[in-house]
Amino acid sequence: MNIKRFRKELFSRSKLRAIIAIFVFLALWELGSRSNEWFGFTPPWIGHVPAPTAVLVAWYALLGDPGYWQSWYLSTLRVLAGFFAAMLIGIPLGLFMAVNKTFNGIVFPAFEILRPIPPLAWVPASIIFWPTQELSIAFVTFLGAFYTIVINVVGGAKSIDVRFFQSAQSMGSSQWDVFRRVVLPATLPSIVVGSAVGMGITWEVVVAAEMISGGGGESGSGGGLGFFIWNSYVGGSYEQIVVGMISIGIAGFICSELLRKLGSFFTPWLRKR
Repeated sequence: MNIKRFRKELFSRSKLRAIIAIFVFLALWELGSRSNEWFGFTPPWIGHVPAPTAVLVAWYALLGDPGYWQSWYLSTLRVLAGFFAAMLIGIPLGLFMAVNKTFNGIVFPAFEILRPIPPLAWVPASIIFWPTQELSIAFVTFLGAFYTIVINVVGGAKSIDVRFFQSAQSMGSSQWDVFRRVVLPATLPSIVVGSAVGMGITWEVVVAAEMISGGGGESGSGGGLGFFIWNSYVGGSYEQIVVGMISIGIAGFICSELLRKLGSFFTPWLRKR
């Protein structure tokens, strides 16, 4: 039964359309990149990008390079550290801001002043104030997810229908019961959405921070995927630049999919929508 279901999902129309779209994109990319070689003219932009086959050859050569996998490991570790720190601080802070008007009135103005500042604008200050570059990258990565998570949690908690609170109180529920059975379940979808968006921003930020800070003090290709891309650019290896970009996309996709699966597990009432 599971095999039949797997085949049905694998060969569904939406999956087939996605696979066909990817192959068409790769074919057009290959054609555009090799136009000068095959037809004697170079189309703008795409003509200067390495062909997919050349990228694939470079990628295959990197599979046996420990520095490439170390870059994966370092970037993933930094992303997860900053992301989980943002969740541990952002979710309780957002919930408390939503349920306590006095606390919200004190914290929210400062929060709104700091929120528009791009995380990358904090890189110079974080390098100065944090003792190591590794902590600087972790702090900037934390900021990438923190504001998004808090805003989504506050918005989700404040959008709860007041009749749910009235019903719970009429049945004699304590404040803890109201929080556990009303506020938290109703806010979970917003937490999941904020976490997924925050994860994407975190990957963007960590890559840029690694480029700016020189990979957290690591040398060679082992300073994270951001430094791997920068190092490839300096060395003139444009195929490796594309490999690094695709690697970041794959890593971000895996993290986001895991978060969605986890969110679906904790919000079973939303699965059939």
